[in-house]
Amino acid sequence: MKRISILLLIFCTCFALAAWPQMPLSTHSRFITIDAPGAGTAAGQGTTAFLSDGLGTIGGDYIDGNNVTHGFLRTPWGTFIKFDVPGAGTGAYQGTYPANMSLEGAIVGYLYDASNVAHGFLRTPWGTFVKFDVSGAGTLPGQGTAPMSINSAGTIAGSYVDASNIFHGFVRSPHGTIITFDAPGAGTGPYQGTDSTGGCLNSDGAFVGYVVDANYLYHGYLRTPDGTITTFDAPGAGTGPGQGTVPEGISPSGWIEGGYLDGDNVWHGFLRPGFGRTISFDAPGAGTGAGQGTAPSAFGPSGMIDGYVFDANNVIHGFLRTPDGNITTFEAPGAGSGAGQGTGANTMTATGEVLGLYWDSNGVFHGYMMTP
Repeated sequence: MKRISILLLIFCTCFALAAWPQMPLSTHSRFITIDAPGAGTAAGQGTTAFLSDGLGTIGGDYIDGNNVTHGFLRTPWGTFIKFDVPGAGTGAYQGTYPANMSLEGAIVGYLYDASNVAHGFLRTPWGTFVKFDVSGAGTLPGQGTAPMSINSAGTIAGSYVDASNIFHGFVRSPHGTIITFDAPGAGTGPYQGTDSTGGCLNSDGAFVGYVVDANYLYHGYLRTPDGTITTFDAPGAGTGPGQGTVPEGISPSGWIEGGYLDGDNVWHGFLRPGFGRTISFDAPGAGTGAGQGTAPSAFGPSGMIDGYVFDANNVIHGFLRTPDGNITTFEAPGAGSGAGQGTGANTMTATGEVLGLYWDSNGVFHGYMMTP
């Protein structure tokens, strides 16, 4: 699943940084557990929530008892709608992988077919599918086209993997024209190149992603609507293979958030304004060992940031960061407390609810919606 990105189980949805009022996490926060009908009940199976429109419909995907992935929507009155893109494979780890949803209800993502090749799709608000492939995308297992973001204008952004297993970026206009690109410094070897994270396209058509260079070091990039690409590194980001900077979200005003892996392989959050100094942050209780730390997911509508905290025991916790820098962690009811268990926050709705998942004590994951 693409949302299991470099930042481990991260999905971003790009909302405006507007008035930025205080929104502390209440002790009376309300959780709704979301289990899609047909979701599997074994370890590594279950439901994840990370899609939302502007009218109260939410969604995500679920893994069934045969380890096949399907998309779902949940209406404001609680009705579930399952969807599978025509041509999606029905074998283990195949199926339909939604990535992002516009405020108008259009969904983009990709499917893995019976040969494990990825193909892009657009699901319109009325439920019809448009499938597409970027010219130059590979046709072997693990290759293909992966749309990751859509905005209200209908512009789609993502990445594709070519026949040499190199990543490249693309933008698809609302009329279907596709432009491909490579960010400066992108490597040209296997599993290098220009990649994207989920939901990081803003209303103006600017979006962020990451570059894997020839040394397998990660750098952030910003592509503006006119096609100009700027790369950047968060202060403190490591310089070894597999380390570096991974943006996860961009606001309409150009603020960028994400995470970076330092020289000790610990994750930290960052916030990069359109001007001024990049801010680093760590959530309370974040571990300081390799693979632990703070992994932001998404901007909320009032400038909140949510995400994941990996503690010293490798238990996962959700967090919310207010615009003034206050960070509060939280747990979903029913979340397990063992290593690899706990609560993750994926995104926020247009009205401020948090969507995510939690792993129970049996390793089954469940979606949730939390009203702070």
